[in-house]
Parts: sequence; C-alpha cells; structure tokens
Amino acid sequence: MAASLTRISYSSAFTFSASKTSVLSPSLFASSIKVPTFSPLTVKPLCSTFAPHAAHGISFTRHATSTPASVLDTSTKTFHGLCYVVGDNIDTDQIIPAEYLTLVPSNPAEYEKLGSYALIGLPSSYTTRFIEPNETKRKYSIVIGGANFGCGSSREHAPVALGAAGAKAVVAESYARIFFRNSVATGEVYPLESEARICEECKTGDVMTIELGESRLINHSTGKEYKLKSIGDAGPVIEAGGIFAYARKTGMIPSQSN
Repeated sequence: MAASLTRISYSSAFTFSASKTSVLSPSLFASSIKVPTFSPLTVKPLCSTFAPHAAHGISFTRHATSTPASVLDTSTKTFHGLCYVVGDNIDTDQIIPAEYLTLVPSNPAEYEKLGSYALIGLPSSYTTRFIEPNETKRKYSIVIGGANFGCGSSREHAPVALGAAGAKAVVAESYARIFFRNSVATGEVYPLESEARICEECKTGDVMTIELGESRLINHSTGKEYKLKSIGDAGPVIEAGGIFAYARKTGMIPSQSN
C-alpha cells in the first residue's frame, strides 16, 4: 500500500512538472511578448555663457568690530611678583579638589571663592600655603612647578582657580597637555615652559620678573636668569582673555554686544 502511494505521488509530481513545462513553454508566448523601445537620450550642452544669479554670490567679510592681531601683541608683556614653588606631578586634584567643582566661574562671587581654594589640595608637607586661611587672594603672582604640571583629570577649573586667586603665570618644566590647553582656552594664566629645572633653584617667596617678549625669567632674589620657551601663538589668545574672547576681538565671531 505504501509503495503504491509512493508511485502515485511521484507520478503526479512528474505529471504536474511536465504540464508546467508545456504551459510555460516560450514557443507559446513568444509572439505575444512586447519589448518596450526607447528613443535615444538627447542632452543639450550647457551654455558657455551661463553665470549664476547675482543673488547666489557669497562673500565673507570680517566683523566690523574686529581688532587687529597686533593689538593683542604680548612682546612687551611682563609679570613681577613673588613666586610659589611646587614639585613634580602636581595634579588637578591638588590644584582644585573635586568637591569645589560645583562653583560656577561665570558667577563673580563663586569665581572669587574658587580662587580661595587654589592649590588647597597640596599635601601637608607644603607648610607655606598658597592661600592663607580665611583669605581669598594670594600674595604669589607666579607659580613655579616641576615636570608634568596639571596632570590628572581634565577639569578646566584648575587654571581658572589659579587665575581667580590672582596668579598670572605658571612656569614649569613640562605640562600635562590638557592643563596647557585649558590655560590657553580660558585665558586665566600663561603656561610657560622653562628650559632648566627652575623649581630646584628657587624657593617660595623669591621675587621674580617674567619678560614674555624676551622669553626670560629673572630671579631677583638670587640674581639668576633663565631662558623660557616661547609661548608663541597662544600668547595673543591668553592676552585676549581666552579662545572665545580672542575670536570676538579679531572678528572671527560677532561680539556679544551685536
């Protein structure tokens, strides 16, 4: 019985397949199939005298309130005052601990308060503090550091805190890149690099002068002079007050008054 059913199913399948082949045979429909035809595509050449409409012309001009770059020249810039000396690997937690990052620098009162916490995270081995207790401003306008100054997290509050405390420049053997960039972007302090390890030849309280144009640091307390690496194109940006202030003053973006 099973064999018989198998023969029947095979036979019916073969019959169906054969009938499909005969029904769909191309010979039966070849005469009824119509293939569409297309006329050749004609492309008209673009007129050689074509010119865009005057309204489509685009021109770029500097903003009317732009300030020449020469106005932001730092070649005669100098800083004079007492220095505060720190060592290597001063990180951003030591410059401004995370607990004070809720302070908003754009708020004048909080900006001043942020400065009162500058370098408060230094270990107790620094017996002389950058900011005296109950004070908001420092008596040190120049910070002298060792290698890798500003390492750690990328918080821009670090250079802002130093600037808010009244520091004008940091002179270090080398910097963490993010601290250097944040110093330029905020315009708070000049991050200057020394060619010598000055932090081992100076002490906190020494009287110093920095001459940006000459890339020179003078320690009046010891009588020694040190060569600094040029601040280069970052100088005018810091002098303007940061990257956005520089862009406004040079006409790259409109001023806030317009």
